[in-house]
Amino acid sequence: MSPLQILLEQKLDLRKLNAQFNPPRDLLISDVLQFREAVPLQNGALATWGSAHATGRIPQDTYTVRHDDDDRVDWNQPNNHPVTPEVFDALVQDALGMLKHKDRLYVTDRTVGAEAKYALPVRTITDSALSALFTDTLFRPVGNQMHESVFAERGFTLLVLPHDVIDTPKYKGVLREVMGKTVDHAILMDFVRGVGIVIGTSYLGAVKKLLFTTMNHLLPAHGVLPLHCAAVEDWRGSTHLFLGLSGTGKTTLSSGPGLTMIGDDEHLWSDAGIANLEYGCYAKLLRLSQEKEPDIFSAVFGEVGDGHPPIVENAMVYPDGSVDVNDQRLTENSRAAYPLSRLRSTKPDARGAHPSTIIFLTADARGILPPIAKLPVQQAMLWFLLGYTSKLAGTETGVTTPQTTFSRFFGGAFMPRKSEDYLTLFQQMVGQHHPDIYLVNTGWSGGPFGVGRRMDISVTRRLVDAALWGQLKDVPYREDPLFHLLVPRECPGVDARILDPKSTWANPKQYDEAAKALAEEFGTKFDALCHGDMLEGLRAKCPGK
Repeated sequence: MSPLQILLEQKLDLRKLNAQFNPPRDLLISDVLQFREAVPLQNGALATWGSAHATGRIPQDTYTVRHDDDDRVDWNQPNNHPVTPEVFDALVQDALGMLKHKDRLYVTDRTVGAEAKYALPVRTITDSALSALFTDTLFRPVGNQMHESVFAERGFTLLVLPHDVIDTPKYKGVLREVMGKTVDHAILMDFVRGVGIVIGTSYLGAVKKLLFTTMNHLLPAHGVLPLHCAAVEDWRGSTHLFLGLSGTGKTTLSSGPGLTMIGDDEHLWSDAGIANLEYGCYAKLLRLSQEKEPDIFSAVFGEVGDGHPPIVENAMVYPDGSVDVNDQRLTENSRAAYPLSRLRSTKPDARGAHPSTIIFLTADARGILPPIAKLPVQQAMLWFLLGYTSKLAGTETGVTTPQTTFSRFFGGAFMPRKSEDYLTLFQQMVGQHHPDIYLVNTGWSGGPFGVGRRMDISVTRRLVDAALWGQLKDVPYREDPLFHLLVPRECPGVDARILDPKSTWANPKQYDEAAKALAEEFGTKFDALCHGDMLEGLRAKCPGK
């Protein structure tokens, strides 16, 4: 433990406060209901709601402690907001003072990471039974191999105070201000001293993402690549990865027939292979379809008889206890947290071999990119770096037309280190294990959003299946001269005409103009990211260059 962690536990003196250490799930569930932190649904799931700013992440109020001797955080990235150790320490003292006066405290000891060598022990201290239950659901039990971990002696301590607020006068001019008032909520993390704080927001995803951001900072120093992806294993024992931002189809495509789930969101890739960082899932509920995602739908809304009720967060619930997943009046970001064990087909050890296939998913609302393309290593590095997709109209207030979105490594908000750290490891792992890498466009064909049509999911599934089963290895390819993509000329079971996006447009000239405009956006983003010789070497592969 770091000196700050030791001091924190000494000052709090949890045993004197009669804190409940690792209480059983049934006790946590009982307290959640007794103290009205959630209410039961028809199937036994637990429904909860947060305030307006607790329906999603608050990146503008998420801070990282800046230490002079830690030079690996990329402070040029817009999501990395620095705070001094002194400010952080003051907030820790405030949090301890609040916790000391609570009627009840819960302490959970869990780990992040299914591979023992890289499992991070995490102690969460909170006054919220629901927050404690969430950590018990999303993070892994402490195994008997914890002593083998490179993090065994350091660990991480997390203070969660979802219903308290910051003493804002003390932090005026330090924390963000809105309309002249200092905000009273924040998420803070200290990678060096192993302490995190969540205060003033009950959004459960804040806890999850704080810990995975921490892992994404810690792992590369040990030669391990963190990935924001779904991972599955097929009947042959081959592992496949799906990387993609929200709305690209990652959850839907990774839950296809014949695939066993390793994990749906956060993984590490080490010399031993792929390992899930989580113990559960934290799935988006909006428009969840029983037809398209039967396993996930059943995990959330199936009968609860195993003592592991899902937590349904910020969804529209009616007085009879039913849920409308299509109603987004509260938020578009309604969620459900549940253990992986509630899924029909999962790997108990949450680990897999080195990937045979890596799929980059993008939802291109411009209708420019082909439905599938093969990526050689240099191209794969470029697309991994840029993490392109489209933000669609209606997803945020003020967004009326599709907007180009780039998120480094398909998870930029949670990748705090310098780009070279992740890119070097990606190049090494791909070079050693030679997976087939494809870009799959789940967006529009025949024109942009509003003119063309979104790719039929059955066609996309067929293309993905062809990639996973090796059916695209020997087909002829053409190179797109603008985007430098290798596009197959044919695919078994798919109409060859849709493989060439230009041919699906009614006006080829309009396609060329739109493609050129998108390529220029790629070039502009690349220039903004390009710091260092390694990135400069990818310039020739970038659209618009």
